[in-house]
Amino acid sequence: MSEPEPTAAPLAPNEPLHIGVHARRTPNKVAAIEAATGRTRTYAELDDRSARLAHALVGFGIDLAGHVAAMLGNQLEYFDVAWATQRSGLWLTPVNWHLTPAEAGYIVTDCEAQALITTPTLAPTVGADVAELAAPGIRLVTDDARPADTAGFEPLEGVLAGASIDARRPEIEGSLMFYSSGTTGRPKGIVPGWAPVPYGQGQGIDGLMKLVYGFSADSIYLCPAPLYHAAPLGWSMGTQRIGGTVVVMDRFEPVEFLRLIEEFQVTHVQMVPTMFVRLLKLDAPDRNRFDLSSLRCVIHAAAPCPVDVKAQMLDWFGPIIYEYYAASEGIGFTAISPEEWRARPGSVGKSLTATLHITGDDGEELPAHAIGTVYFEGSRNLKYHNDPEKTAQAHDHRGWSTVGDLGWVDDEGYLYLSDRRTNLIISGGVNIYPQEIEDVLVMHPAVTDVAVIGIPDAEMGQQVKAVVQAADPAAAGAALAAELLAFCRSRLAGFKCPRSLDFVDELPRLPTGKLAKRLLIDQYAAGTGVGQP
Repeated sequence: MSEPEPTAAPLAPNEPLHIGVHARRTPNKVAAIEAATGRTRTYAELDDRSARLAHALVGFGIDLAGHVAAMLGNQLEYFDVAWATQRSGLWLTPVNWHLTPAEAGYIVTDCEAQALITTPTLAPTVGADVAELAAPGIRLVTDDARPADTAGFEPLEGVLAGASIDARRPEIEGSLMFYSSGTTGRPKGIVPGWAPVPYGQGQGIDGLMKLVYGFSADSIYLCPAPLYHAAPLGWSMGTQRIGGTVVVMDRFEPVEFLRLIEEFQVTHVQMVPTMFVRLLKLDAPDRNRFDLSSLRCVIHAAAPCPVDVKAQMLDWFGPIIYEYYAASEGIGFTAISPEEWRARPGSVGKSLTATLHITGDDGEELPAHAIGTVYFEGSRNLKYHNDPEKTAQAHDHRGWSTVGDLGWVDDEGYLYLSDRRTNLIISGGVNIYPQEIEDVLVMHPAVTDVAVIGIPDAEMGQQVKAVVQAADPAAAGAALAAELLAFCRSRLAGFKCPRSLDFVDELPRLPTGKLAKRLLIDQYAAGTGVGQP
């Protein structure tokens, strides 16, 4: 990291909030660090490179609200691209680089991308034979020493070198158009709530980051998750808009994660529950050999966290673990502090941005403690790109919005999540929530990961099936299965416990931490799941 600069005077209340401000005030301050390589990007460099790319994209003929797709790893160039679109009124669609060519091509084509930016090694995944770009059809590729087929792509560095830093039109705030993770069906673009406002007006997340989680220009934010996901990219850009430094990991590895906190004196980090589980399964010497005292705030979201897992993390890290519940759709945001959570274990907090409702299958609002569909009233207008049917399904007759999660509220209005409606198991007419069973099984020391699904049953309609990734693959067998089923029966009502258990080498979990249960459910429904003939 470069030498620290003197702390700049606080921003004036009406001063624009963007990287250009920090480039002028503290040009040599580091805006981003690649943990794997040590490469850095100062605010002056980030401002210059993003301005040049913005100038080039506009010069190519991409108008306001035009679409740019980026298929990049967790690398510095992601921020160049993101800020280039953000300052030129364009929409950026991040593409998951783990996708197959057909899946990636679908997103690039469906979002009507007019430009695509990727790396040489990823270029074949989104080649011309897969992804059709809208006019002007610009393809840029970052510098990378590894050989790859990059025919039809222009080098990004060459474009930057030949571009001006002068804006071709007044700078306008752009937006991010993410695609749903596809865990319950084909990904759909989430149309942002966007209006052309001057660059520097800021985003809603910036205020939450400062007021709720204490972000400031002194913050060092560690990003251990893929930047193609909404929270990692959004919070990383928010950190830079505020003037902090982002340390980005190329992938999460628990010991390296702890080491980086010590090395860079990380103050803030955002995680998912699977990362907690992997940290807790470390041996004591690895858990205790790093100084984590710089941490001020650990934020987690993306999936329900088992109560025992979070309790152990609070015991280890202290009362600095904050949780929120939201979705890429941006229709609601609940939050809970460590102290509130200790008093209400399992809650994801109260709504901060919209009115929360729980409704039954008939659409009527349910009383406290009754499980139903989670809706938000007064949120932004939710719309899915090119999918009016899914858009309609996300709203009820009152205009309230939902992403299909199930939950309940207590008497004080704190929300508790049960599961996604698509994961619900109905066995003999009784509702069974897989998350509750998964939370039990994942705490067994012999379990690395687990998914609980419903499989067809001639008598009961569905039966409960557990699919487990064992910590020791050699131990996966009948004896361990019996032990795990007994472990469940000692902690849950009998009707909730799995009737059978299969072992797999690895579960289909996305790098964002979400479990792609649809893949397992489809396999078992087709009779091709593990343990089936």
